[in-house]
This record gives sequence, structure tokens and C-alpha cells, in this order.
Amino acid sequence: MKAMPALRSRNFRLFFAGQLISLIGTWMQQIAMIWLAYRLTDSVAMLGLVGFASQIPILLFSTLAGVWSDRIDRRRLLLLTQFLSLLQALALFGLTVSGAITPPTLLMIAFLLGCINAIDLPARQAFVAQLVTDRSDLPNAIGLNSLLMNGSRFVGPTLAGLLVAAAGEAACFLINALSYLAVLTALAAIRVAPRQVHVQPALTALRAGLAYAFTHPQIRLPLFMVAGFSFFVTPYAVLMPAFARDIFHGGAQTYGFLVGSAGIGSLSAALFLALRGNDGMSTGLNRLTAYATLAGGIALAAFALAPTVTIAYPMLTALGFCVVITVAGSNTLIQTVVEEDFRGRVMAIFSTAFLGIAPLGSLAIGAIGELLGVRPTLLLCGLLALGLGIAYLGRLKPVA
Repeated sequence: MKAMPALRSRNFRLFFAGQLISLIGTWMQQIAMIWLAYRLTDSVAMLGLVGFASQIPILLFSTLAGVWSDRIDRRRLLLLTQFLSLLQALALFGLTVSGAITPPTLLMIAFLLGCINAIDLPARQAFVAQLVTDRSDLPNAIGLNSLLMNGSRFVGPTLAGLLVAAAGEAACFLINALSYLAVLTALAAIRVAPRQVHVQPALTALRAGLAYAFTHPQIRLPLFMVAGFSFFVTPYAVLMPAFARDIFHGGAQTYGFLVGSAGIGSLSAALFLALRGNDGMSTGLNRLTAYATLAGGIALAAFALAPTVTIAYPMLTALGFCVVITVAGSNTLIQTVVEEDFRGRVMAIFSTAFLGIAPLGSLAIGAIGELLGVRPTLLLCGLLALGLGIAYLGRLKPVA
């Protein structure tokens, strides 16, 4: 508990346990959906479309959802979004196992899931702050939440690759549906004190949240950096089926191992941040995120040039490490300075910068990958991310 003080809080322990199970299922479904899309169409562009459909609702709706998160009971909101996610997973399972799934239907389901996530993500991130009894434990709670997400990113894709090869994509969808029971049970058991809410007209509250985020120097810079990193780097995952099958001549298992390799790096980074304890606002974390952005571009470029899958695995591990340090480190920096009245809206803006910008990158990378090939496309993205890291590091110098 000394190394992970947030676990002293009962509510956070319940949340942690429920998410531990549910997020593994979520990653299994995500990997199976992408593989199913490629199996149905043999199209790199389709991979980009699935990524776009599942995340564009975050860009469109998440900021407004942050207004709701600041004015209503976040626990009840999360109970609703998690239940709707369960129903979506069951529908996907039924369509796939019956053979009725088609590319347009898959895109529609991906879009519906994105709409649910647009509401869920800012509420879930803001809710973490309500789960710790000691406010000084908040940076550690954010680090542990990142550890959950990235630990599942290691376990889920590996299990999905093995399960898809053995039983097909539908099995992953069913497991994901069942996994939501864990988080629903945990949320039902959590008890939090009611928040004092200052209700404003929705558009007024939205404008106030945007003005607050983009005039606060300790929030604005990480937001812009995460948005650029999300556009250039995080959509690399949509091209993984093409690398697994066409570049490295493997199958679903190879795909799972590629994504799982990135998950090892992500898990290592999340563990590193969690073990920092309550040192979330040290000057070192600011500079660490800048160096991780720069190194992420180098790792992506190196992966694009990897001649064999054996060399690709460690490149993806390094990339996964850099992505989490960049994104989770920025999340910690922002959450430790944001005022409580603005937390839901600021985390919605952060979700938009991280996951809402990514579908634009997915769409662009899928289209460019279809024209130029997957290797040149990711090499270009890596070089652009490297430039982003250099620029971000330069902006920190005056305040270092």
C-alpha cells in the first residue's frame, strides 16, 4: 500500500477490481473487431474506417458529454454506459456467430460503441478523483488507472489472438459482454459523497470549460501535444493486421503478439508511473513526457523499417512504453492542477485530444497506407512525431 497509496480507499479498490476484468474483455473485442474487418474485406482502408467509426464520436460528442459529467451523478452515468456497452457486445456476438455480420454493419456497431465511449470516457476519468479519500493520493490513482488500462492492453490482445485462431472472433465478443458484469457489480457497490454542482446553460458551461482549458498554461501545452501525438502515432494500430499478414506472413496469432508487444511496453510504463507514488507534479514528469514524445517517433519509424517480426516486437514494446508515458503522464499533469468544478469538462477535452483526434489519423493512415504501402506511411508518421517531440521539448525550456 505504501507504493500504491490509492488502494487504501475502498471505493478505488472496488473500481480497480471491476475495471481489471472488464478492460481485458474490451481489448479482446477491439482486436477481434479489427481482425474481423480485415478478414471480411482484405482492405487496409477498411481498417482505417473501423478505427474512424469507433472514435469519431469522441471528437464530435465528448466535449459536450463533459458538461453532463460535471452536472450529474457520475456513478449512475457510468452504470448506464457500461450496461449499454454490454448490450453492444452481445449484439456483435449474435451477428457474428450467426454469420449475419457485414462490413457496413460492423462500421455501424463501431460507431455506436464510439458514441457510448464519448459519454463514458470523460465521466470515468473524472470519477477517479472521487474515489480516493486523501486528495494527495490522486496522482497515484491516475497512475494505477493507467496501469489497469495498459495491463489489459498486454493481456487482452494476446488472449484475443489465440482465441480468434482457435474459436473465431465471436468468442471474444461474448467474453467482453460477460466481463461488463464485473464493472457493473463494482459500480453498484461504490458509495461516494454527493458533489456540489453549479448548473449553467449547457453552451455557457461548454464555453467556460474550453476557455479555462486553453488559457491555463499547465493544461494547454499537454493538450496540444497529446492531440498531435494521437494523430501521428496512436493510429499505427489500424495497420497491424496488414503487418501481421502481408509483411510478416502470419495470422491472427501474430497479430495478437504484435499488439501484445506494444502492451508489454505500455504495462511497463504504467507500472513505472504508478510506482512514482504521489510525485505526479514533479518537474521531472513534464520533461519525461517531452522525451517520451520524441522517443515515440523514433520507435515508430524503427518499427516501420523492421525487416523481420523478431525485430518488430521490441520496437513495438518501446513504442508502447512511450505512448503511455506521453498520454498518462500528461493526464496526471492536467488532473493535478485542474479545478474540481471544471474536471469533467477538461477531461472531456483531454479525451477528445487523445481519442477524438485519433480517428482522423486512422482515416488518413488507412488511405495513405492503401496508396503508398504500410511501411512508408508509418515511417512518415514516425518522423513527424519526432518533430513534434523536439518542438514540445523546446516549449518547455523557458519554464524548466
